[in-house]
Amino acid sequence: MSDNTMSINLKIWRQVGPDTPGGLQDYRMEGLDKNMSFLECLDLLNEDLIKKGEAAIEFDSDCREGICGTCGLNIQGVAHGPKAAVTTCEIRMRHFPDGGTVIVEPFRAAPLPVIKDLVVDRSSLERIMEAGGYVSTNVGSAPDSNAVPIPKQHADKAMDAASCIGCGACIAACPNASASLFLSAKVSQLSYLPQGHPERGKRALAMIAQMDKEGFGACSNHGECEAVCPKEVSIENIARMRREYFKGALSGA
Repeated sequence: MSDNTMSINLKIWRQVGPDTPGGLQDYRMEGLDKNMSFLECLDLLNEDLIKKGEAAIEFDSDCREGICGTCGLNIQGVAHGPKAAVTTCEIRMRHFPDGGTVIVEPFRAAPLPVIKDLVVDRSSLERIMEAGGYVSTNVGSAPDSNAVPIPKQHADKAMDAASCIGCGACIAACPNASASLFLSAKVSQLSYLPQGHPERGKRALAMIAQMDKEGFGACSNHGECEAVCPKEVSIENIARMRREYFKGALSGA
C-alpha cells in the first residue's frame, strides 16, 4: 500500500426506521486515498454495498463545503468528528490512523429522532425558528449603508451569532440535549441589531417556550456545545439569550 493510501475499519450505525432497533455493523475499507473526505469514503462504501445487492447506508449531505451542516455525524463519539471547527464533510481520512477503527453514529438526542441509519429529523429546530416570527421592518429598495447606524462591536457580534448553521452538533454534544447555543445564536443575532428590537422580548419568550415544548434539556454550562460547534459560536450568547428572556418576561412582551 502506497504512502498516500490507507485502510480503515468502520463500525456504522444501521437502523431500518425510527421504530426499529438499530445496531453497529462492521465494514472494512482498503486502498483509500488519505486526502479524500469522510463522506467520499461513505460514498465508496455505498457503491460496494449496492454492487453486492445490499442496502446503501443513509446519511445526509448537501453542499459538502462546510457551509450547510447537513452532513452532521457523530464520529468517534464527537459531533462532526475529531477535528475542531469543521463539519463532517471537511473531515479527511488522514485524520484517522491507518488500519484503525472508526465508529460512526447519528446525532444522539431525543428531539432529533433517527429516521434511518445516520439520518436524524431536525424539524424541531425549524419549529423553534418559526416560533421566533418575523422582523417588523419596511421593505423596498436597499437603504443607504449608513442610514441605520450600528456600533461596529454590535455588528461584529451579530455576524458571529449569525454564523450558526443549525446543524445540531451542539445538541448532540450536550449531556442534557440542550438547544441553548443554537437558540441563543438566533436570539442574539437580532437583539444586537436595531431592526430586531421591536419584537426582541416576544421573540425570546416564544422561541424558548417552543424549545421546552420540543423536549430539549436545560443548559448547565458544560461548554461541550461550544467545543464542537463548526462555526465556533460563543457560549456567551446563552447569557445574552437569558437576559433577553428576563427582559421580555418583566416587560410583559
